[in-house]
Amino acid sequence: MKNAYDVIVKPIITEQSMEAADDKRYVFQVAVDATKIDIKRAVEEIFGVKVEKVNTIRMQGKAKRQGAYPIGRRASWKKAMVKLTPDSKSIEFFEGMV
Repeated sequence: MKNAYDVIVKPIITEQSMEAADDKRYVFQVAVDATKIDIKRAVEEIFGVKVEKVNTIRMQGKAKRQGAYPIGRRASWKKAMVKLTPDSKSIEFFEGMV
């Protein structure tokens, strides 16, 4: 089994994700090989909350270049949108951001 801190890479802080935090929906960057069950267990273990639902999406890395021809790509990554149960407490990390 993976360590919970290996599954959750970092929180995603954007205007849209902060508005969703009011409805107990949080967005995280997660490990590419993490499953929904791994993500649910990791969030529950790290933050001490109850997770109702997990949605995931694979994000393609953007094409980037410097100069004329050396074209490269940023790394692809995985995003998880986590919804908490109504009776669960909110995640304290996001409260100061709103």
